[in-house]
Amino acid sequence: MKLGFIPNGTFIRSIPPTISAIIPHFSHLLNPSASKNSTASGRKNLVLRALNFGYKGEQQLIELMESEKEAVELNRNLYPNIEPYSTGFLKVSDIHTLYWEQSGNPNGHPVVFLHGGPGGGTTPSNRRFFDPDFYRIILFDQRGAGKSTPHACLVENTTWDLIDDIEKLREHLEIPEWQVFGGSWGSTLALVYSQSHPDKVTGMVLRGIFLLRKKEIDWFYEGGAATIYPDAWEPFRDLIPETERESFVDAYKKRLNSDDMETQYAAARAWTKWEMETAHLLPNEENIKKGDDDAFSLAFARIENHYFVNQGFFPTDSFLLDNVDKIRHISTTIVQGRYDMCCPMVSAWDLHKAWPEADFKVVPDAGHSANEPGITAELVAANEKLKNIIKKYVD
Repeated sequence: MKLGFIPNGTFIRSIPPTISAIIPHFSHLLNPSASKNSTASGRKNLVLRALNFGYKGEQQLIELMESEKEAVELNRNLYPNIEPYSTGFLKVSDIHTLYWEQSGNPNGHPVVFLHGGPGGGTTPSNRRFFDPDFYRIILFDQRGAGKSTPHACLVENTTWDLIDDIEKLREHLEIPEWQVFGGSWGSTLALVYSQSHPDKVTGMVLRGIFLLRKKEIDWFYEGGAATIYPDAWEPFRDLIPETERESFVDAYKKRLNSDDMETQYAAARAWTKWEMETAHLLPNEENIKKGDDDAFSLAFARIENHYFVNQGFFPTDSFLLDNVDKIRHISTTIVQGRYDMCCPMVSAWDLHKAWPEADFKVVPDAGHSANEPGITAELVAANEKLKNIIKKYVD
């Protein structure tokens, strides 16, 4: 049974805001100890109001109100720091070996964390989005990133190689199916993986939607986001001579693949700082400092640029949207910061329009980063919701 459906076949969806307007008047249905003085005529009028909002009967109202009550009660705080109970390296090709780790409950429901970039790698804090008593939490560094080797390597490094790697890791860990969690490039990879292997995905949580379309790349790297962050843009721009500014992505490709390592490092620092300075609604100095870490910046910039120059290795610009039907049945939450500069909301909106069955959460006071308070809260809550579905309908 896929988690997108409860046993009677009803799709589990988010509660429209309009139900909030009538829930207080039906509190007695959820709380028997509440006041019982409502008149029959008053109750009839409230039911009629509910029907005007599109609800078909009292039983559906009860179910919807119970869902909203659950949403209010969901944990929205990060879990404490934990350490892995197992780690290892998996050789996935003649060239590449991936670092992986497991934490949480060894017998819990498996969830795989897909990091961003590409090239960003995982961090210990990534484990904290998941209840460690319930989830078996799997993190791994994609080809060339983090602790995976060889570092910053672009050979045999494509989206389709990564999809194969995820399957190899799942089989290596003897996991029949798992929940998928990914943000930014991780959302891209989650969408491709689930569309390629929908039978292996029990549910998804996606953040900062990146569909890797030309207009998204152009927005961030060819001057769009620069209109909001001109001060952060100028160092990124000024590394490239005016004669090469027709395409900054191509100009950076030349430098990130230079035979001179200092040229590579300089380009990597500029590329990385531009993204880190725009990833939060409010400046985050700790995040910005990543641009000074040459090892991190080199993998981050080289691998990102490699994928962007090649349009994600997708056959068409709308590839991910064109294949939504393959995953429509999977219970999914999309979390998007309203003021995301790196992956602007239009991409999440386009995905929402193509996939209205998925929950769509817009955080009004956030940018791109998963570490912004409002986004963090929605991500944790989304995992809690999937946890509750599993507990209620699978166990």
